[in-house]
Amino acid sequence: MPPWRIAPDGLTVVVRVTPRGGRDAIDGIADLADGTCVLKVRVRAAASEGAANAALIEHLADVLGVAPRNVDLVAGARGRIKTLKIGGSGPALAAALERICSL
Repeated sequence: MPPWRIAPDGLTVVVRVTPRGGRDAIDGIADLADGTCVLKVRVRAAASEGAANAALIEHLADVLGVAPRNVDLVAGARGRIKTLKIGGSGPALAAALERICSL
């Protein structure tokens, strides 16, 4: 089961972010100990004053070819596990993530 769900107006994605990860990259999919499936993303920015959240939004927007204004942080602003809502064509966004993660 992938860490994203298609919604009528886009896609909802559960992400585990690693701040100060050396580079901005999507590292695939992982299952956490509690059974949650997450998209692993690393960003160069530090986790201070929202810099890592902003970098995460910018990176996902860039990779998926959407404007950063179409990516909203729905939950987890202060934690490593975040839920993001990405506006656009849900099936197209899901297909792009599948290609990136090689599913």
